[in-house]
Amino acid sequence: MVRDEQTLALLTESIRRFVREVLVPAETQVAESDEIPPAIVAQMRELGLFGLSIPEEYGGLALTMEEEVRVAFELAWTSPAFRSLIGTNNGIGAQGIVIDGTEEQKQRWLPRLASGDIIGAFALTEPEAGSDAASLRTTAVRDGDHYVINGTKRYITNAPEASIFTVMARTDATRTGAGAISAFVVERGTHGLSLGKTDRKMGQRGAHTCDVIFENCRVPAANLIGGVEGVGFKTAMKVLDKGRLHIAAVCVGAAERMLHDALIYAMERRQFCQPIAEFQLVQAMLADSRTELYAAKCMVLDAARRRDAGLDVSTEASCCKLFAAEMCGRVADRSVQIHGGAGYIADYAAERFYRDVRLFRIYEGTSQIQQLVIARNMMRERRG
Repeated sequence: MVRDEQTLALLTESIRRFVREVLVPAETQVAESDEIPPAIVAQMRELGLFGLSIPEEYGGLALTMEEEVRVAFELAWTSPAFRSLIGTNNGIGAQGIVIDGTEEQKQRWLPRLASGDIIGAFALTEPEAGSDAASLRTTAVRDGDHYVINGTKRYITNAPEASIFTVMARTDATRTGAGAISAFVVERGTHGLSLGKTDRKMGQRGAHTCDVIFENCRVPAANLIGGVEGVGFKTAMKVLDKGRLHIAAVCVGAAERMLHDALIYAMERRQFCQPIAEFQLVQAMLADSRTELYAAKCMVLDAARRRDAGLDVSTEASCCKLFAAEMCGRVADRSVQIHGGAGYIADYAAERFYRDVRLFRIYEGTSQIQQLVIARNMMRERRG
């Protein structure tokens, strides 16, 4: 649902200019330094990018799902590192509080997240609980007005920069499965919270992950999201449903950039006395990429509109994440192939994007997990 096409057009155009004039020229610097320049982060704050999906009453822009994915198409035209920094605040780093937080929790943290004064992170994955998130082992034991948290979280995006963490922990040791999991907000600097070394990744330099370690970490009971135990896993799944649509939109934007670069290269690179774009096998790769990209974009927009209409889009969100992430990987492979030897050289964006987008098929639910979600939802609907 788009509330005002004119306002959205102005927003997307300003973001498009910022991406192409500021972020794209900085891609190589970020890849080499593994850091987003502070001046660019400050510009992101000024543009309100940290609060795109946070409600207006807490300082955000309150974008609808359709508006958010249309903005994501633009943001993803450049290195995923830029989107990762702001996307976590708008998505999994804040949405647990937005969706299920108490009013006091919203007032306390959302305005600072929306302004970019603080960065949020989402701590669900563990060394022994990735795809099987319901088997997480981190515990939170009530002790008076506090909970004592123990455990380790792994591959946590933005953890090195984060000021607050949405943490999933088991509050009932007598129960297994999802029903014993609760969600907490844990602030950086809390005694007993420490960070591991920053991970060295295949791609997405400038976007940082690391372990988050809890050792007798005392967290005020007031930080239990929603003030209710045992509903944290449901909160996490609601957050991930929304996040999967966002990532699917990011896949579309990244694929559009890669196809744009591949087309320009194919029309400029000459072999056998003509541009390689004139060769039918190159044309086939361009056409297949454009077709799949169009299909993914239509899927994402349709699912976003369904979510804005109040419908349950668990299946559709997984369909979008599965198809768009796999599509993006195929476009990346074709882009390198069209570039030929140049596609294997770091001087060209095709090489970097090939590594960067590989992660899309893994985080916020692997492609295989999306397949399970889709099939199980189908069977559940059939049984009634």
